[in-house]
Order: sequence, then structure tokens, then C-alpha cells
Amino acid sequence: MGKSVFETAIGAVVLAVALSFAMFAYSRAGVTTVDGYEVKARFSSVDGLGVGDDVRISGIKVGSVVGESLDPTYFQAVLLLSIDSSVQLPEDTTAAVVSEGLLGGKYVAIDPGGADAVIPSGGEITHTQSAVNLESLLGKFIYGAGDSGGGSQ
Repeated sequence: MGKSVFETAIGAVVLAVALSFAMFAYSRAGVTTVDGYEVKARFSSVDGLGVGDDVRISGIKVGSVVGESLDPTYFQAVLLLSIDSSVQLPEDTTAAVVSEGLLGGKYVAIDPGGADAVIPSGGEITHTQSAVNLESLLGKFIYGAGDSGGGSQ
């Protein structure tokens, strides 16, 4: 009887440590959404990007992706971005879907322009660059490398 009580106590301690570690990791991960004004951006491809992903300027998180949908007329991906209220984006701002690295996630990189007028809440970023499909590029490099040889002898 004493052995099962000891095993139960050890199990409870392990569970408590695991929960505290999970809460610590969540608090440090920065997965919270940013409250602010919303703007739209249209892309031909947003592979690997989803709701909750970051919107960054110069590597600093200034917003979050809060929605995604498909434009049924032009078949483009429409992202709804929540931007921090303290960041006012000029009208000629550009947005790109970029990768954190070869194995990392993706985020929306914002490059503010120099216009005096700003994008209002509910407005749209009109200059966008879609996600690059790394698998497709790698396949083209691997299988396309055999095609270049300079001709037969």
C-alpha cells in the first residue's frame, strides 16, 4: 500500500512540474495577439502562414494575423492583420510573407513606405509579395541541374 501512495505522489510532482514548464513556455513564446486597428492584404499564396502568426517591422512584432479568407473573384488569399495602434502605416507600405529560416515558421514582414497619408483602419496594403515555396525551388534546383550541361559530345 505504501508503495502505490509513493508512486502517486511522484506522479503528481512530475505532472505539476510539467504544467509549470508549459505555462512558462507559453508566457515566453509571445503568442498573444496584438490589439489595434485592422488592415487587409491580398496575396497569391500564403503557404505556411496562419491565424495568430506575427506581423513584423524590422524583426519587431507589431501585429498579428487575425483572419484569412479566399477572394472568390480573383482567387487570392486575403489576410486580415491587426496592427498595434501606435504604428501608423503609410499608404505605400509593402507586405511580404517571409520565412524565419529553412525550418522555421512564416510571418508577414511589413516595409513602411514614405508617404504622408496613412492606411486607415479597415484599409488595405496594396503592394504585396507572396510566400516563396522552398520545396518547389529546391526541386527545381535538384532536378534542373542535370539539364544544364552544355550539349552532347
